[in-house]
Amino acid sequence: MSAELTVLNAENLAPNQKGVQVTERAIKRIRVAMAKEGISPVEGGLRLGVQGGGCSGLSYNIRFDTQPRERDRVYQFDDVRVFVDPKSFIYLHGMVLDYEETLMRQGFNFINPNSTKSCGCGSSFS
Repeated sequence: MSAELTVLNAENLAPNQKGVQVTERAIKRIRVAMAKEGISPVEGGLRLGVQGGGCSGLSYNIRFDTQPRERDRVYQFDDVRVFVDPKSFIYLHGMVLDYEETLMRQGFNFINPNSTKSCGCGSSFS
């Protein structure tokens, strides 16, 4: 079986194109966290996904992975790679991943145009 890997560069994506976007703030935070976790930017990256559950029906899943899987979409943002599996891509296309650091909150924000409602914590949606 051949591995189907789609590599997309951030500069090739228009703002209204249906890919996954990552802000500069989020890229910086991902870079720092990958270094702390010992994840090689050459082979590994950040995995974004969706799973059933949460107070609104679906919840976001974010973690590091040492390499992409077969059929993953791989987005390249400078030296940071983001992996999205085909099932999650259905819910994440057009999404922007941002990072917020304020006095009240610190963490990643999923700005998802496919979400019809979300919970107060921002980690679950439908």
